[in-house]
Amino acid sequence: MQPPKAADASDAEPRPDSARREPGTDAETLAGSTLAGSEASPAERVSGDEPLLPARVHRPSDLLRLLIGVLAVVVLFSVAAFAHGTTTGLEQDINKGTGQAPDLLIKLAGLVSSIAVLLVPVAFAIERLIKRDGLRIADGVLAAVLAHGVTLATDLWVAKSASGTIQDALTQPQPGDAVTDPVHGYLAPVIAYMTAVGMARRPRWRVVLWMVLLLDAFAMLVGGYTTPFSIVLTVLIGWTVAYGTLYAVGSPNVRPTGQHLMAGLRHVGFRPVTAMRADDAPDSGDQSDRGRRYLVSLEDGPPLDVTVVDREQQAQGFFYRVWRRLTLRGITQRRSIQSLRQALEQEALLAYAAIAAGANAPKLIATSELGPDAVMLVYEHIGGRSLDALEDSEITDDLVRGAWEQVEALQSRRIAHRRLTGDALLVDRFGTVFVTDLRGGEIAAGDLVLRMDVAQLLTTTGLRVGPERAVAAALAVLGPDAVADCLPLLQPIALSRSTRAQLRRLARERSQREREAVLEASDAAKRARAEDAELSRNGDRKTARKSMRAEKRAMDDALDEAREEDLLSQIRREVLLIRPQAPVEPVRLERIKPRTLFSFIAGAIAAYFLISQVTEADFGAVVEQAEWGWVAAALGFSALSYVAAAMSLLGFVPERVSFGRTVLAQVAGSFVKIVAPAAVGGVALNTRFLQRSGVRPGLAVASVGASQLFGLGCHILLLGAFGYLTGTEKTPSSLTPSRTVIAGLLTVAVLVLVVTAIPFLRKFVVTRVRSLFAGVVPRMLDVVQRPQKLLTGIGGMLLLTGVFVMCLDASVRAFSGPDTPHLSYASIAVVFLAGNALGSAAPTPGGMGAVEGALTLGLIAVGLPKEVAAPAVLLFRLMTLWLPVLPGWLCFNHLTRKGQI
Repeated sequence: MQPPKAADASDAEPRPDSARREPGTDAETLAGSTLAGSEASPAERVSGDEPLLPARVHRPSDLLRLLIGVLAVVVLFSVAAFAHGTTTGLEQDINKGTGQAPDLLIKLAGLVSSIAVLLVPVAFAIERLIKRDGLRIADGVLAAVLAHGVTLATDLWVAKSASGTIQDALTQPQPGDAVTDPVHGYLAPVIAYMTAVGMARRPRWRVVLWMVLLLDAFAMLVGGYTTPFSIVLTVLIGWTVAYGTLYAVGSPNVRPTGQHLMAGLRHVGFRPVTAMRADDAPDSGDQSDRGRRYLVSLEDGPPLDVTVVDREQQAQGFFYRVWRRLTLRGITQRRSIQSLRQALEQEALLAYAAIAAGANAPKLIATSELGPDAVMLVYEHIGGRSLDALEDSEITDDLVRGAWEQVEALQSRRIAHRRLTGDALLVDRFGTVFVTDLRGGEIAAGDLVLRMDVAQLLTTTGLRVGPERAVAAALAVLGPDAVADCLPLLQPIALSRSTRAQLRRLARERSQREREAVLEASDAAKRARAEDAELSRNGDRKTARKSMRAEKRAMDDALDEAREEDLLSQIRREVLLIRPQAPVEPVRLERIKPRTLFSFIAGAIAAYFLISQVTEADFGAVVEQAEWGWVAAALGFSALSYVAAAMSLLGFVPERVSFGRTVLAQVAGSFVKIVAPAAVGGVALNTRFLQRSGVRPGLAVASVGASQLFGLGCHILLLGAFGYLTGTEKTPSSLTPSRTVIAGLLTVAVLVLVVTAIPFLRKFVVTRVRSLFAGVVPRMLDVVQRPQKLLTGIGGMLLLTGVFVMCLDASVRAFSGPDTPHLSYASIAVVFLAGNALGSAAPTPGGMGAVEGALTLGLIAVGLPKEVAAPAVLLFRLMTLWLPVLPGWLCFNHLTRKGQI
């Protein structure tokens, strides 16, 4: 525990009304009850309290309930839309069952429920105002207003846009062709109000609330004024809007303060004098529910360490724990959200079990509830500092061995800690190591979880003292076999969230050092080459090639010297020195890999966009008008484009890479670009493919970057050249280019002048360009020395542009009639290049929307009728974007299984 800091006394400086604990709140009620049952110390003895808590908090539990409510509404609409028979049968059964009810009873229930629905909220508001809790009433009124707005919007949507099955499930026909409201305009705001003010947390009011709701639902159903689905939808909307409002504006903070902690300690027999909040570091993502810690001094006896856990801290990190539970297999995990009673019992059990196993753990003295929303655990005070708080020079080999001795004691009784990070290891003033934060541990743990603890502690100590000392200490305590058994689990997914963040930070620092070494070597080689050029009078080509090879060799040598192993690899190497035959192949811990999830989501998105695009097309007219010979030609040109793409990539990869697998990777890219912008998905896929093909990561990035950079330059040159030719087509006797080309060139020139004139922009551009060329230029030097590779790359790019232009031309010819104007290849090339540029810049997957609009407008602008341009663009996009999706998905899965991407 960190050295505590004294907090301001809450009784010395009154809190604002918004943050004061009113007599009617739960925490104040607890304080009064605990003080009444024990001897209260004089007020001056309570000399410290924690700093003022925020008046309002955005509770994760409110967000969770909001998401659950939204999901429930979506499920309800889905059932209403697709289970028409079920909804109709349910309504008939209810009408048949309630049809025998006496009319007097129905009218009496309707009258009582109508009055109660209005009186109960008013009565609760009066009770809250008497207890000076007006903020809750304000929250409830705001939630009621928002719920009424959502109700009106839902009624309008159901009446105007919803399908007939949804309307039948939510409305009842009335005389005169009228129907009932899908959502009750008065009931949803009342439910939102009652939920927001917290009526459900008070037992008596909760009973009254449910009685009123059930009575009103009964009266409405029997009277034929609603349907069961309408009742459920009304409750869900009110409940969801209430928790959405509470999360947006924040809930009144009812966490117990230090004063209530004092009262709770006196209630269990202690005589506290001061309570000082421990100055803990910010909670990490995987330890966000650790609780608030206090150092409490007593009138007689040693001080105490007290941990207070409230309901909101239990909800923190919920989504992360759910993700870990879903993705990791073979590992038992505690519930994503435990009750406070379960958390109290689990930590108490682990504390007693750890001490019984012979480990140094804080001794649990007492436990108690602090009202319905918090619990406290009282430990003997240890003092000292955590491993994270120690300087590197203070961490001795004996201290590291002491940490491993605690793990050995725990594992001797099959106890897993699950959080062996630096802040879970406490060192007292005598150098004794204690294990703390046992709440996330596990009793009777399996071998896999115990080995994960060893891997975690190896990484934790390795980050502080280095892999050699960390492994030596583990071998001295656990022995070679136990340490070697953890190697398959020495992978980031098995480590804690904070440890993974540290490893990523170290990886970024290593990459930065490697880049700096390469840049320094490049600068030195350039200076040496300049000196050689000055010494050489003739400056012949042979000397130039020799200098370029020397520059490349110098950069490769600098990269090899600067390359460092990551910490996990260093730990494996140290262990393998002792156990060379130890298994090192990582165990598959992930039940669902991110790549698999991405593939599933990508397929769903692709199917959605494909269906939405296909349903808007008039395929009857398209099929009748199309000339199938040109359609087949367009399909052939589309297939040839993947060969050209493979050539354009391999032309900038000096290493030997399979041409067939490269073609498959380009086909797989047609699937990836459906769910990612074209300029992003293709780059990532090609980089990954080259790395898996044996190209070093830095060189793979440089190769793809060189290909992209050269392709951009080629694209601009071709656009300018074809634009120039298009401008001269109408005046063949003149070589005057079109005004559009001139305007574009002038715009680019003005932008360049602006960037060079403003120092900030000039520095920004120079920095980015330098970092880009630092890796690309050496790759270009490699390619230049191999004319065959350079010819392959340039030829592939020109062929790629040519086959796309031919595919668009074939698509146009497929719908051209005898009266359709003939377009030149130069015009079609300009339209394609401009549309492709917009598609690469558009943030939509595959450039959807931008490409179609640009191509259609471009073809119309060059003289093609709209009746021909629209189906031609549809056919072109069908051949180049939508038809390759299924083959791309198959190639993507094939390459994934083969480990090629």
